[in-house]
Parts: sequence; C-alpha cells; structure tokens
Amino acid sequence: MITANQRSPITVALAKGALLKDSVRRFQAAGLDFSDLLEEDNRLLMVPSRCGTARALLVRNADVPVYVAYGQAQLGVVGYDVLREHQLPVAQLVDLGFGGCRMAVAVKASSGYRRAADLPAHCRVASKFTRCAEAFFEQLDLPVELIHLTGSVELGPITGMSEAIVDLVATGRTLRDNGLVAIEDLFSSTARLIGHPLALRLDDGALQGLVERIATVQRPAHRPVQVPVR
Repeated sequence: MITANQRSPITVALAKGALLKDSVRRFQAAGLDFSDLLEEDNRLLMVPSRCGTARALLVRNADVPVYVAYGQAQLGVVGYDVLREHQLPVAQLVDLGFGGCRMAVAVKASSGYRRAADLPAHCRVASKFTRCAEAFFEQLDLPVELIHLTGSVELGPITGMSEAIVDLVATGRTLRDNGLVAIEDLFSSTARLIGHPLALRLDDGALQGLVERIATVQRPAHRPVQVPVR
C-alpha cells in the first residue's frame, strides 16, 4: 500500500499491446522516458525511466486498474472499456484521446437483425465484457443469456453457440472478415490516465505536476473514433 512516506519513484502501470506505443510517447512528451519498453528484445516487466525518477510496470490491459487500485502503481493508462467492465476504485484523470474504439453488439450479417432490440428474448450473447453487456440489455429490458469468453468471441455466432456478441470494434475488419456486422453501439472508448486516490491525496506535487503535463502535451495526430454514448 502507498504511505505518506512514499514519494518516489513514481510507478506507472502501462498496458501491453495496442496502447503501449502511444502511452510511452505521451509520457515521454511529459518528461518521463519509458522507451526501453518498446525495444524488440525487451523482456523486463519493470523498467525505470531514463531520468531515474519513475518506473513503469508492463502488464495486461485488464490488470492496469488492479495495480493502481491496490496501490502498486500511482498512475496507469488503460482503455475506458476496461474501467467500465471492472469498476475498480481508481480516479479517472485524463482522456488521452488515443486507442479509439467502440463497444458494440454484433451479429451475423445474414441474420436480419438491425438493432439490439430485434434480438429474441433469452437468446445467447457471447462477450468478454459481460458486465457491460448485462447493463446494456437490462436497460433495453431484454433478457439474454450471457456467455463469458476470453478469446475470439466472433466464433460465437459463426458456430451457432450465440446469436450475438458484445465486443470492442475499431475498424470493423475482423467482423467483416468473419461475416459479422455491428448493429448497435454501447459506448465509445479511448485510453484514460487513471490514478490511485490515496496517492493523489498524499501527493507532494510531483504526481499532480505529471498529470498536468500529460493533460496538456499535444495528443497524437490521429483522432479517436467518435460514436454516440448511450
């Protein structure tokens, strides 16, 4: 746990995969260089910044808010989709603007369904994000059977195990390549800077200064996908 005497180094949890490059660039622009994480031969899971005042933990996307919530990292970068799904007690500080995608309901293109409300009651819906899916279908007052998968949920409708899926969609190519189509969006998602609430309250100024620099440095040139939030 974080204590009042814990001032340095600042520990940041960064997600492996699609968000890593933009996360490293954003921190680099704010004065912390974790670019060693991007080296092809890097196998370290904890890397110090080149200035020596901070360190980064390289973890799975879904584990970022866990490390922050339990105080092993004061800051982290994670997709809004993960925050919505896991609902851990972390502070959302900055919408970083990159990693744009949307959470959507998708079905077989040949199904004839054009919106989520068209799905039959008590049909099966496969998803990695069952909490998000449950909240969405409860709002629709449509009872469904949720199937939790950790891998390629697209196989649900393809194999007939489920009528639909709820999953993240960026370009939509994976859906198209597998004969699926998105029919309704739940919400949009971008990368968020999050913080440990107690660490922020005990901060001597170093954390807040870093957060302000991250919030004000120029965002990556590409813009996030904009979709209605329901």
